[in-house]
Amino acid sequence: MSQHPNPQRPVYVAGHRGMVGAALVRALRAAGHENIITRTHAELDLTNQAAVAAFFAAERPAQVYLAAAKVGGIHANDTYPADFIYDNLTIEANVIHAAWRHRADRLLFLGSSCIYPRLAAQPMREDALLTGPLEPTNEPYAIAKIAGIKLCESYNRQHGTDFRSVMPTNLYGPGDNYDLANSHVIPALIRKFHEATVGGAEHVEVWGSGTPRREFLHVDDMAAACLHVMNLEAPTYRSHTGPRLSHINVGTGTDVTIAELARMVSEVVRFEGDIRFDPSKPDGAPRKLLDVSRLKALGWQPGIGLREGLAQAYDWFLAHQGELRR
Repeated sequence: MSQHPNPQRPVYVAGHRGMVGAALVRALRAAGHENIITRTHAELDLTNQAAVAAFFAAERPAQVYLAAAKVGGIHANDTYPADFIYDNLTIEANVIHAAWRHRADRLLFLGSSCIYPRLAAQPMREDALLTGPLEPTNEPYAIAKIAGIKLCESYNRQHGTDFRSVMPTNLYGPGDNYDLANSHVIPALIRKFHEATVGGAEHVEVWGSGTPRREFLHVDDMAAACLHVMNLEAPTYRSHTGPRLSHINVGTGTDVTIAELARMVSEVVRFEGDIRFDPSKPDGAPRKLLDVSRLKALGWQPGIGLREGLAQAYDWFLAHQGELRR
């Protein structure tokens, strides 16, 4: 079902300094790819159409992994909605258009599970896209990601390209953001429990009731899934998406409560105090779980369990504390 492309052919990873992009580079190297092209933002501004066109004309990548994006938490999305929609739309349009213009064999666009309606049935299937209103706090970002999917679909329909899209669940792992002001739940909990352990605190406070359920995928599993989907034979990929539904969910298909997650993190960090939940703080959606039956049918499943992944994430945090404490 999967192809194994020539490792000498050039592969471009857009956004290689981010958590997902860095994992993609690791996975490509592990798979034997020897010609991986990367550019920092200082070297190539992906919002600059002329610069992107010149880069593609010079490098002619055979495959493109589009992991570059402007990302942030709820506060950032709510404060800078114009930046989030403009930057992401522009990056996607420039890279996808240039990939077509300069004849890239394949492109893989990385989206986000926030593309689905706020009240989508659980677990969320790919065909739930555009069936209801989005979560208002990150609607501009979500609309930009939906546009990326539709760009890939449209170029495929009009120009016969082979552009694909994957929608990951909540990701964590090496390179995560541990800033307590705007980090996601796993890095926030790891840092909280670590600092409580080091400081000898008797308890750790966790926002919300602890009852919401969330799905988590290690970023190295995400990268492995990306390579798997990118290298599927075209008829196999198309048979699982269809002409007007070109994206595939990537996740574990299982979830845990925030209370269960907090207990797992406390055990990994060896915190021996109490965990206290603050129900006066917001819980968010009661559940966010992806339906990953299509990906499973395509022959891929995650290999890193949550407890094992949390231990790896904590090891990375310990090794990079100096860089994180700015």
